[in-house]
Amino acid sequence: MSKQENIVELQVEGMDCNNCALTISRYLERKGLEDVYVNFQTKEVRFRRNDEKITLDEARKGITKLGYTLVEPEKDEESPFWSFDKKLLLSAIFTAPLLINHLLMVAGVHVHWLNNAWVQLGLCLPVFLTGGLHFGRSAWSSVKGGVPNMDVLIFIGSFSAFAYSMVGLVLNNPDYLFFETCATIITLVLLGNWMERRAVRQTTTAITELSKLQVQKANLILPDGSSVTINQEEIRKGDTLQVNDGDKVPTDGKILAGEATLDESMLSGESLPVEKNQGDPVIGASLVTLGNFRMEATAVGRDTVLGQMIELVKTAQQDKPPIQRLADRISAVFVPVVLGIALLTVLGGHFIFDLPFSKALMNGIAVLVISCPCAMGLATPTAVMVGVGRLARNGILVKGGKTLEVFAGIRNFVFDKTGTLTTGEFKVEKVEYKAGQESRANTLIYKLEQHSSHPIAKSLTREFAGKANGYDPGPLSVEEVKGRGIRATDTNGNVFEIGTAIEAADGAGGMGSIALLENGEHLATITLADQLRPDAGEAIRYLQAQQLHPVILSGDRQAKTAQIAGELGITDWYAEQLPAQKLTVIENLSARNPTAMIGDGINDAPALAKATLGVSLSGATGVAMQSAQIILLNDRLENLTKAIGISKATVRTIRQSLYWAFAYNIVAIPIAAMGFLNPMWGALFMAFSDIVVIGNAVLLKTRKIS
Repeated sequence: MSKQENIVELQVEGMDCNNCALTISRYLERKGLEDVYVNFQTKEVRFRRNDEKITLDEARKGITKLGYTLVEPEKDEESPFWSFDKKLLLSAIFTAPLLINHLLMVAGVHVHWLNNAWVQLGLCLPVFLTGGLHFGRSAWSSVKGGVPNMDVLIFIGSFSAFAYSMVGLVLNNPDYLFFETCATIITLVLLGNWMERRAVRQTTTAITELSKLQVQKANLILPDGSSVTINQEEIRKGDTLQVNDGDKVPTDGKILAGEATLDESMLSGESLPVEKNQGDPVIGASLVTLGNFRMEATAVGRDTVLGQMIELVKTAQQDKPPIQRLADRISAVFVPVVLGIALLTVLGGHFIFDLPFSKALMNGIAVLVISCPCAMGLATPTAVMVGVGRLARNGILVKGGKTLEVFAGIRNFVFDKTGTLTTGEFKVEKVEYKAGQESRANTLIYKLEQHSSHPIAKSLTREFAGKANGYDPGPLSVEEVKGRGIRATDTNGNVFEIGTAIEAADGAGGMGSIALLENGEHLATITLADQLRPDAGEAIRYLQAQQLHPVILSGDRQAKTAQIAGELGITDWYAEQLPAQKLTVIENLSARNPTAMIGDGINDAPALAKATLGVSLSGATGVAMQSAQIILLNDRLENLTKAIGISKATVRTIRQSLYWAFAYNIVAIPIAAMGFLNPMWGALFMAFSDIVVIGNAVLLKTRKIS
């Protein structure tokens, strides 16, 4: 069984915050499971199966015992018999008379039958039982998991109000009755959770959109030539599949027969259609706009380009940036500290400040219900969810949520030249001929370069196709000399050579130019120019406007590198650098300031790994996804500027939300402890505290990025 096949995925209901996810994560890790991934926003629990440590059935039962509900794939998780929406509706119906009566009493209006203690108990009891079971299970599971969550505070607060009211009922003392407080706390917190759930769904759209791209059905060609329709998960590597006009490619593969035009824009962001012929690779989920073909499946499931994209987005959205560590440390001790403050509020208020016990108790309950550890827990994951999702929609993938914070702090941006700042497609800048040899040299260049598949050779073949006339060299014996160029001999024994590593007696040739020789004598020298990417200049100007430092690091010769640097306005550049020298430059730059290396993800892999952070422009390839922390799927430098802007905006959003969460609790808890806040208002403020944090994250989806 492969590593990917050994991964178990479960859908779990009942996770309301980051602490809930941490409870399940700690349980599974304590059982010895590895690669544990728990995401409360997407309700996903994933781990590597290890039956020697704990069987799958035992793991499922353990999660259930913690108070969470496993969603079976064939069941509709949105409409269970006792859904969250039904709990809220029932609570609201029974709480409304109690709350209205309380507000009328404050206004001096008395509805006598609603003041009856038994009527109030009858209205409160369904709400208390509903909330007690809902919050109680979550509270108990979090305590067992070692990470007490907000539901502990809500349960204790509502239970205290209910128990105190029951004492008043027995003693027939109306001053002890706080049934409306108990019911209102539960209903308002449920309302806040409902709003929070709706808001959180808006932060998970990137995964949803990517998942929708996955093809559900495929046409499998059987050995006898017939075809059968199968589900996507039934496709195996090596299967032969038929793809027709208008279909989506079911998985990554290679064309065996046929040809087609494919739209890969959903994956790569490239708007122009791509022509594909026999032997060409195809990417799963791309759309066939014209033609049809048979293909061999070369990757399935998580190993496909789309699968890797989804995995990268999921992992990045789950990962915690360094900025979250302080919030996590505070959240871990938050609930015990709040419980202590609430207890001191009750005891101190009654025994030190001579407050009636009922007033001291209400102050303590207000402390419990206004406290909001969830806001601190939600600040980072919700912002990371939206930030990573916005990057993904722009064809930018990041490895880990921490990458966003690191990238936002990068000061040096080091660019490889060829294929990164330039297109990698060469054009002839000028040709210097031996006197009287122009026609003859043009024909020889065309004839010789036809025998090479090198990109430069292909460029020269296209360039000189229309110039090869007026001279016939006759039959040629041609061979390609690795690392040198093309060598040919005619019937008279004349030897012709062409290549970048060939030098004539006068020194013609070398890096960036090509020499054509006849019997060692110079016939022509071709100077090539590598074209700048259309968006390279704009990207560099953006970096300079942001007070960031662009650098060119190239193995090309001094003159060519200096020319590109001059055209782009880059003052700091390094040329003729061997791989080991590139690593030294990166190391020195990184020692002074955080440094990003931007390269093609293949030959720049060592430098990408050495830098503080690597950015790959090599497109949707496995190598790119392995060699860098940020992948620009459509090879556009303009997306580098988008990545910088979105990363900075995400970190700024996290800081704003954490500031709000900390400030809210620092201000709200003392106000509640001093008796200036009714517990019902405390529950309302607590509920909306989470909404503020999530709302701030959701705004990141449309916020203007500079």
